[in-house]
Amino acid sequence: MMSNHYTICQCAFSFSVRLMMVFIRAYSNRSCNALSVASTRCSLLKGYLDSRKNQKCQKYSTNAGILPKNCKVAICGGGVMGASVAYHLAQLGWGPQTIVIEQDKLGGGENSFSSDLVGVFKPTLSQVRLCQSSVKLYQELESQGFQTGWKQCGSLCIARTRDRMIVFQRMKSQSVSWGIKCEIIDPQKAKELCPLIRIDDIKGALWIPEDGVADSYKICLSLLEAAKQKGVVVLENCKLLEVVCDNGKVVAIDTSMGSVDCDYYVNCGGFWARTIGQRSNPSVKIPLHPVEHYYLRTNPIPNLDSQTPVVRDQDGSIYFRELNGCILAGGFELEAKPAFENAKCPDTSAGRQLLADWDHFHVLLEQLLHRVPSLANASLDNLVNIAETFTPDCKWIVGQAPEIANYYVAAGMKTVGISAAGGVGQGVAQTIVNGYSQYDLYELEMSRFLGLHNNRRFLRDRVREVPGRHYSIQYPNNEFKTGRNLRMSPIYPKLKEAGAVFEQVMGYERPTWFEPELSKDHLHTYTNTREFTMAKTNTFGKPDWFDIVEAEYEACRENVSLLDYSSFTKLDIQSKGREVVDLLQYLCSNDVDVPVGSIIHTGMQNIRGGYENDCSLIRLSENHYMMIAPTIQQTRCKIWIQRHLPSDNSVSLTDVTSMFTAICLMGPFTRHLLSEMTETDLSPKSFPFFTYKELDVGLANGIRALNLTHTGELGYVLYIPNEFALHVYNSLIQAGKKYNLKHAGCYAMKALRVEKFYAFWGQDLDTSTTPLECGRSWRVKFDVRAIKC
Repeated sequence: MMSNHYTICQCAFSFSVRLMMVFIRAYSNRSCNALSVASTRCSLLKGYLDSRKNQKCQKYSTNAGILPKNCKVAICGGGVMGASVAYHLAQLGWGPQTIVIEQDKLGGGENSFSSDLVGVFKPTLSQVRLCQSSVKLYQELESQGFQTGWKQCGSLCIARTRDRMIVFQRMKSQSVSWGIKCEIIDPQKAKELCPLIRIDDIKGALWIPEDGVADSYKICLSLLEAAKQKGVVVLENCKLLEVVCDNGKVVAIDTSMGSVDCDYYVNCGGFWARTIGQRSNPSVKIPLHPVEHYYLRTNPIPNLDSQTPVVRDQDGSIYFRELNGCILAGGFELEAKPAFENAKCPDTSAGRQLLADWDHFHVLLEQLLHRVPSLANASLDNLVNIAETFTPDCKWIVGQAPEIANYYVAAGMKTVGISAAGGVGQGVAQTIVNGYSQYDLYELEMSRFLGLHNNRRFLRDRVREVPGRHYSIQYPNNEFKTGRNLRMSPIYPKLKEAGAVFEQVMGYERPTWFEPELSKDHLHTYTNTREFTMAKTNTFGKPDWFDIVEAEYEACRENVSLLDYSSFTKLDIQSKGREVVDLLQYLCSNDVDVPVGSIIHTGMQNIRGGYENDCSLIRLSENHYMMIAPTIQQTRCKIWIQRHLPSDNSVSLTDVTSMFTAICLMGPFTRHLLSEMTETDLSPKSFPFFTYKELDVGLANGIRALNLTHTGELGYVLYIPNEFALHVYNSLIQAGKKYNLKHAGCYAMKALRVEKFYAFWGQDLDTSTTPLECGRSWRVKFDVRAIKC
């Protein structure tokens, strides 16, 4: 094999034909070696299987190629995630009732590519707990004699800027309650921990001594071996053809080796999870899209310390680690390059490997050479470009699919699956066996998505910026720039004219604050061509919008303000008889059997008393309720109710979110303003707080008016049929001039509700928070007679 004497520096700055030929020849030789190894392994495997033919095959033999006729759990995907789910199911006693199928080689084969970094610091406590459980699992496997490649070398995160140091200081503060050992160190100490790095341009660093690295391939095989010892069936070269459903529930899987009846199915397909989600009826929407991702590896470097820590230079978008005497390096560029945009994704792991694009990798390579100058003299082994999948919000996907009962997903791990595989596998296994997990996984569940998030064009555009979020500074209220202007209320153009600056929630554009200068620009141009303006807060200090939001806050408290609530989730629930009342009495912790026209604020509790939903119910008639829930609950609360609907279809559930525009009038003079727009008596005696009336406003009718604001301030929320929305908005603006009506955004609304502790689900409440913990025990009625539907 021809040796490669070119340095990394020459690779970075010279793209001559001769150099490219060297790489091609080197790659060809490695491919030949890989084929030789694969051929040898196939021969050994064939010989082993032949020898097994003369033995009596046990019912759950994992090596005889026998597919059981039935099982409790079928897992698709023989990677580290699928292996972890199988291992933990076996630990819970379900080993003999679990099978794992893999369309190719387990763990992707020995030549699979991964950085194998194991870092416990993640954005939220739930994710941290998953990673801590993973580290604990790998250490336990090592103590039991299984190979994992675990090495506790520590992580060194360095900061080039003051804001990055603020991030590290916050992490240090969080580490106390999160149980993570770490310390802020100066540049000289960082140099002592890793002599390779250049420190003249850094402010300091964060040292996390209990982080490390592992070998995902070894961990995968070890987990599967431990699972097989407890009866789990593991099959390679077994392709999933279809997940068979009956009445919205998993009943079987069809594979290239035959069919298996099963009660639960887990999609751990990794790169192929989205495609696998389409192999059922209804299909399961798993929003993932591949991008090109690079791993650079040097040849052995003399005297390289095997305990060299993992170094993350997030301001340079790069990382590197020691691997068998070599340096493995990569990064997350600010603008990623989507892969397989117009072509079908490959069926095998080998098909994920793409041609190296040195021009694209050049940005990261420059940063590597800057941070580790000695790399310029290192000899390059190879640069691997492998397609990796990312979610549209830069979070993992874990939990039950909204479309099909007992269909679970553990995917979208964003190249760092090994960090969380142990915890995620345990969480999924516990949920299947017990109905709930020790981890609060609500933020990772698939119910955070809508169908629009699975649109291929949306995903293609969004994943360009998602990988860069791994290492970019996450300022408060950070917004994505792609996939915008998808869901907009009918009054959106008018809000834009008024100077609205928008954030996006569940694809919905809603105003965060109103910029006076933007409104003036519109008045000067006399057109509706003002560019869409996105909210941003590029500081940890006082933001530019602070004084503007303060003025909006004061208007809500002291005058009259208009806010757009259109993004809130709206569901209609009704029946012919009392079935809907019985259903809601069973689901809700408060008493919903109240007089028509009343509004009930209630939680929907799970078996542990945690909030699955926190909402307002308006009793429109004896057997008809309208539910108002947080925007992020649109999929979640609908699915939660659907799964408890009576089997006789006596209760209907309709998502009417897109049918109504919601305008909130807030402030002490709102009754005076609205009284000028309607004939209905709005006096406290006729229209008391927490009640509902149907009003005419201006020339429009059929408007559902609620005497509440969700913030504790005086005011009303008007749910307006979309065809009347512009008319009502214009009428309110015109009538509001003498009251000095002011627009306000959701930042002012958040400030108002926080000061009165009007808790919101997903921000203050989650699936582990009970009413007693958040001061809402008075909204729980234990004496209500509930009938299970």
